[in-house]
Amino acid sequence: MKVVILCGGKGTRLREETEYRPKPMVPIGDRPILWHIMKTYAAHGHKDFILCLGYKGEMIKEFFRDYLWLTSDVKLRLGHSPQLKFYNHHDEEDWTVTLADTGQETMTAGRIKRIEPYIGRDANFLLTYGDGLSDIDINASIQAHSCAKKICTVSAVHPAGRFGTLKIESDGAIHAFSEKPQFEHDYVNGGYMVCHRKIFNYLTNDPTVMFERAPIEKLVADGQLHSYQHNGFWQPMDTYQETQYLNKIWSEGKAPWKVW
Repeated sequence: MKVVILCGGKGTRLREETEYRPKPMVPIGDRPILWHIMKTYAAHGHKDFILCLGYKGEMIKEFFRDYLWLTSDVKLRLGHSPQLKFYNHHDEEDWTVTLADTGQETMTAGRIKRIEPYIGRDANFLLTYGDGLSDIDINASIQAHSCAKKICTVSAVHPAGRFGTLKIESDGAIHAFSEKPQFEHDYVNGGYMVCHRKIFNYLTNDPTVMFERAPIEKLVADGQLHSYQHNGFWQPMDTYQETQYLNKIWSEGKAPWKVW
């Protein structure tokens, strides 16, 4: 099944990093977060990727064009008959990556609509964002989508708590303090979606429309939005602190999303 990844946003809340590169290219360890997301899908058998590019998309194109050069030991022979030999073999050798320019300022609905030709005749495809990591069971979400027979299935996740919580009594006294709860109780859309191709009927080429607004609202109104509840690890990379956190657990060998 094809995997569509939204890679075109400017990531303004992560200005420390995204002033110089697109958000999906911010590194976790020695690879961009985009690579980690793709490795998760590949570990579940999904290796045909369509990347929706926008802001500084040329950097993502350059990364994949030069992938072997950047990640391999190389032997060069110079002169009139130059030769180039890469020594390393990669698990990524069977990946297919379509790099689609979907516009510098296009919002998410327009980006998805513009890659419709690359879906071909496939009935369903996978869809996610280029800035969130999870240990979600991709194939279980596909099964849930198949059983529900809806147009779109979103992964429902508990966001990690960002603020300390206080238990306050009526007299104002605080009897309990939790620095940061592991999870909030409400569910949010964690990306990692499964879509039927009918979803393109809900989209237009209007570059100002957010997929998460009118299209999702129309899907809800039509009874065509389903959820796959994931209660495991999920972490977006919206702030510099979250970038540091993801790098920390990766360097410690404790990254839950490393399922390969």
